[in-house]
Order: sequence, then structure tokens, then C-alpha cells
Amino acid sequence: MATYTTEITSDKLISDNPIHQRLLKAYIVAKEYVFGDLLEIGCGEGRGVEVLGPQIDHYHGIDKIGDILERLRQKHPEYVFDQVVLPPMPGLKDNAYDVVVSFQVIEHIQDDLLYLREIYRVLKPGGFALISTPNIRFSLSRNPWHIREYTPEQLRERCSRVFDKVETKGIGGNDKVWRYHEANKMSVEKITKWDFLNLQFRLPAGLLKIPYEILNRVNRNKLHRTQGKEVEDIQHKDYPLLEDPQQALDLFYVLHKKT
Repeated sequence: MATYTTEITSDKLISDNPIHQRLLKAYIVAKEYVFGDLLEIGCGEGRGVEVLGPQIDHYHGIDKIGDILERLRQKHPEYVFDQVVLPPMPGLKDNAYDVVVSFQVIEHIQDDLLYLREIYRVLKPGGFALISTPNIRFSLSRNPWHIREYTPEQLRERCSRVFDKVETKGIGGNDKVWRYHEANKMSVEKITKWDFLNLQFRLPAGLLKIPYEILNRVNRNKLHRTQGKEVEDIQHKDYPLLEDPQQALDLFYVLHKKT
């Protein structure tokens, strides 16, 4: 059974296409970086193994959702997949991987410093990690699935506590993407204007997940109906890699471990 939530965005749903292409772009960028032995933390439905698997020597994917991993094992028997609820990652050896990829994960982690320290631990000396996460500057509402979101400065500060060098980049958008973003923003504001008591920020996250999921799906379907081809035609090439993360939709950081 496929996992088509708004948090695990699928390439099978046309209304998800702009978000799917945005998430895919991080992997397209990563193709220019990865080599050797690679660990993906939060492999989800398999964007990483499909895009990056052919580029490297060995792929190891971990995720907390067991049924997704079982499907990936059946589809890609040549690669390794393990179920891990992290951090920590006690089953993984020190200094084991040339590269770690972990996209759209850190915002879900309660102890983000431990998560970063574990990535540092499993990297080989001279290795590096690629991470991405939403830029809170462009978030349209509270996402109850996220523990926290970061400004570019906040994420750099956290990463610099652990890693020896931090390169700050971002995934931006062209005019087509920003038109979709603005339409999305206007649509979300029509919903949140009824939140007179600001409950989205006051209620526990657990109480908000179901209404958030329903409203988010309704909103994406509405945007597809009203924008049509604008939604369908967005591709990963419409999300450029930016050297300055300030105007990025997603932060994309390269974290280095000293030799």
C-alpha cells in the first residue's frame, strides 16, 4: 500500500508535483557530489536510491517506516535498507561512509545536535554530509509534523557546533515556482484567517496532524484545479541551486568532516 500523505510527497499524484519536483532537485544536485559508500538517512519512498544508486559503490538506506522499506527491498534487492528510529544510530559503525545524504529529516528530529553528531560519527575522515530542510522564512503555516524549522543562520549555527566546515546553499525557484508559491500562500491565508485564536501555534502538534493533513490535501487539489498546467509542468530544473540560502525555499548545506 502506497504512502501518499502530504508529508511523504508522491510522484504518483499530479497535485503533489510542485513539491515532488522541489524535493527531487536536492537529489539531482547531490549527483554531482556523491561517491563511494553512501548512507541515506530518511530514504522514504526511494528518490535517493533511484537517483543516486547508479552513481556510487554501495547504497545503504535507513528509515523508520517499515512497510516502505520492505517495498524498497523488493524493488532494489541490490541495495541495503534498514529500519531505524533515530537518533542515535547504534547499529552503524564509526567512520563507515564517504557521504551521508539526509534530506527533509532534521526538522523531524527532537535532538537535532545528536542527529548531527551521529552523522559526523559514521562519516569517514574527509567525508561530508548533504542535508536539506525547509527555510522557515517561506513556510506558510505551522507544520505539526515538524519539531522545528530553521532560518539559514539557525541551521548554520547548529551544524557548525558539530562539523568542521559548513557550506550554506539553497534550493530556490524560478518565476513559475514563485507563482505557484504565491497562489499557495493566498490559498492558505484564506484558511488560516479563520484561526482567530491562533490555535495552530497553541495546540499540541498531535491534535493538529489530522486537520492539517486534510486541509493540505484539499488545498493542493484546489491549486491543481485552478492552475492546471502550471502545476503539472513544473520540473526540477525550475528549482535552481542558490549559493545564498536567504531566498531559498529549502536550505541545502554541505557539512564536512576533517581528514
